[in-house]
Amino acid sequence: MEYKELQKFVEALVKTGAPEIKIETEEIRVIVRNQLKANQNPVAVSTVPAAAPVPPPVQQPTPATEATPKKEETANDTSKYIEIKSPMVGTFYRKPAPDKPVYVNVGDDISEGSVLCIIEAMKLFNEIESEVNGKIVKVLVDDATPVEYDQPLFLVEPF
Repeated sequence: MEYKELQKFVEALVKTGAPEIKIETEEIRVIVRNQLKANQNPVAVSTVPAAAPVPPPVQQPTPATEATPKKEETANDTSKYIEIKSPMVGTFYRKPAPDKPVYVNVGDDISEGSVLCIIEAMKLFNEIESEVNGKIVKVLVDDATPVEYDQPLFLVEPF
């Protein structure tokens, strides 16, 4: 920050009568406080270099850590599952009403045309039906949360 820029902030402080102005950039943080007593100039109280973001520590791979991701990859292998995606933007609901049971749970068998959930869009409640036969493996969205177009909602293991 150049002196002229700082001087403009001090003049603004004097004109407005504000008690202090804080200026923060990536390189510097300045706090200017107005401590006037009968025609004195305000004083810059502190200038502190802003802290640079600290990168996360890099973990060196060890035989134990190299084996772990491979196990996780096989456990999280979703290539054999079908994703049922949201056909619209709206709010996802797992049940037809707050006092009713959910449409489907993990482990439930579904058939083509089965209602899986409701998506509310513009005060209209749209039933989302299955286009495949299979078993629900995972529900990917929490109840009463917003969803985007083409966002995965369920993982289904096809029959």
